[in-house]
Amino acid sequence: MKSTIPEQGTPIGKLTDAGAERGEASLHGEILSRLRDHVVEGNIPDGARIPERQLCEMFGISRTPLREALKVLAAEGLIELLPNRGARVRQLSPRDLEELFDVMAGLESLAGRLACEAITDEEIAEIERQHYEMYGYYLHRDMHNYFLANQRIHERIVAASRNEALRAAYANFAGRIRRVRYSANFARKRQRWAEAMREHEAILDALRRRAGSELADILFQHLRNKRAAAVEHLAEVRGGAAPAAAAEG
Repeated sequence: MKSTIPEQGTPIGKLTDAGAERGEASLHGEILSRLRDHVVEGNIPDGARIPERQLCEMFGISRTPLREALKVLAAEGLIELLPNRGARVRQLSPRDLEELFDVMAGLESLAGRLACEAITDEEIAEIERQHYEMYGYYLHRDMHNYFLANQRIHERIVAASRNEALRAAYANFAGRIRRVRYSANFARKRQRWAEAMREHEAILDALRRRAGSELADILFQHLRNKRAAAVEHLAEVRGGAAPAAAAEG
């Protein structure tokens, strides 16, 4: 544990203020992470109101930090804020999903092309490490940790594009469909899961060779396949038939 004794010459007041700010930021980050996981993992139904009192009791917090976290999730597209009526989980239609996944496919395709021009050997090694970690979760059928590792790999490729505008756009769209992707992963058929792993092997191979055009095409098709799985799952959950467009990819 680090010492809390101030160094000689350090103003105690400033140290305390800085420590308080770090503590508040850490608390906010923890609340945000727990709340995001709670929503993404489907603990509140699509379109349902956010039970603020229940969540405050669950997390042991007041409504002020909870509402600050809800504002962040609204900016990420996971929930909708209702004027003077709290918030609710955002409900997406099959058409919404198709459009969002197509935009994501375009963004990841561009990210892959740019990443191959700028990525370092160290970054590739880290993505490779994450890939084999994800593969371990796949072998153990640990879908929760598989999903988290999968997300980190895609985010690292986007980060390696060295394009902040692209990264911000990707984060925005990724937030809107994170919940659906998570639930679709849990419903994923064994054959499709194996196909997804093979696609990730191809992604890693193209990245190692810095084959930008090839990686761009692989990522685009990979997201198209995810789109089909997500739309199919949404149709099953809501008791309807998947649209014809979902059969593509």
